[in-house]
Amino acid sequence: MRLSAFFFEIIPISFFFIGSQYFNLIIAATISIITSIIVIITFYILEKRFSNFQIFSISLSILLTLIAYFLNDENFIKIQPTVFNGFFSSVLLIGLFYKKAMMKKFFGTQFFLTNETWVKLSLRWGIFFLFLSITNEFAWRNLSTENWVFVKVFFLMPLVGIFMLAQLPLTLKGSIKNK
Repeated sequence: MRLSAFFFEIIPISFFFIGSQYFNLIIAATISIITSIIVIITFYILEKRFSNFQIFSISLSILLTLIAYFLNDENFIKIQPTVFNGFFSSVLLIGLFYKKAMMKKFFGTQFFLTNETWVKLSLRWGIFFLFLSITNEFAWRNLSTENWVFVKVFFLMPLVGIFMLAQLPLTLKGSIKNK
């Protein structure tokens, strides 16, 4: 895992959590978006590139936060993980149906892996994103806002990190050394 990916995920979610302790979810999401933009710009300066994954993520966050603001409905903040994870699950799994390893489209400039490894990672992440989407949907519909934030920050985010680490042996084994 690249250090930039780690900070891209951890810093904004940390600011979201802190913001949610003092403000409503719309303000917390806005704080997280501003933090994400600062992180994206910082890592662009350091790495001279933008990640399509990061750009999509921040764009979706901005869109749903604006809708939440204008409709004064925090549920649009709560459904963001469902939409985001559901979308990526669909892209990855439908891509496999058409014999395309979509993980390579998102991360092919960061990792140089065999096609078989990209296919396996696309399947695993597709199923995992589906699980995250279903879990978030259950959580926001059945838990208080405070408990939903807790699940998002202290259950789902660490679970993503653990899942990512669990994919490391496959990623290392399928790495193409000549790049």
